[in-house]
Formats: sequence, structure tokens, C-alpha cells
Amino acid sequence: MSRDSRYLEAILHHDIPLTRAMGLRVEHWENHELRLKVPLQANINHKSSMFGGSLYCASVLAGWGWLHLRLREAGIEDGHIVIQEGQIDYPLPVVDDATAICAAPADDAWNRFEAIYRRRGRSRLTLNSRILAADGRDAVRFTGQFVLHK
Repeated sequence: MSRDSRYLEAILHHDIPLTRAMGLRVEHWENHELRLKVPLQANINHKSSMFGGSLYCASVLAGWGWLHLRLREAGIEDGHIVIQEGQIDYPLPVVDDATAICAAPADDAWNRFEAIYRRRGRSRLTLNSRILAADGRDAVRFTGQFVLHK
């Protein structure tokens, strides 16, 4: 586990205690892609698949964590990240441990977000995350609008 991964996991477990109960782990942060792991056993429902609320939470946390680490790289540490809006689809059940992935948005979206924040002290960014099924297909697709404000 990289230093950035350990850092983010410590932040999540300290600031968002639910992440400890979920058994969430930061798998890696590399090339502006964040991967989180969530075990089935700690998040199982009555159908022996992963609880939808846990999947939603992991999807939001992948975006929140991505933004937290990317801001840190950009030297922006004075803002507060909140989720403003989210849309989720569950095309497949998750019947194994989950991997939540958030990749970087387009460079122009990031550059616009950063410039607006530096100028106005508030900015919005849309991030997409997904959770993989055991066969590698998308079991969950999430789009979230994240806001950074001073």
C-alpha cells in the first residue's frame, strides 16, 4: 500500500467512522485512479449479496477520496468536500468483495474546477465511479456532483 493510500485510509477511518464498520480499505492510488475494497461479509444483505446502501456509500467514497487526494497533489488543502448530488445504477448484484473505482475526469474538467476554486473559493466537479462484479463487468455505476468550498 502506498503512502497516499495509507494516508487516505486513515482519514476515512478517522473522519467517517462508518468506513471502519464497512471494512473499507484503500487498495491503491495510481495514475489518478483510486481503488477501494469493501468486503462482502461486513456488508451482506438478506439475499447474500452486497447491501445497496453499502454500494452507494463505497461509490460516493471513491469519488470523495479521489477528490481529496487530487486536491492534496494540487496543493489545495483549505477546502471542504461535500457530495451535492448523486445518481446510481445497479445493473448486477455484487456477490463477492467489491472494488470501487474512481478514475480522473477529463483534464479540461479538472483544470476548470481548479481554476474556479482558486478564483472564487467554491467549485463543482462531476466524478464517475463504478463497482466491479466478480467477472469484471460494472455491477454499479455512480455519477456524483462534488462541491469544494472554503
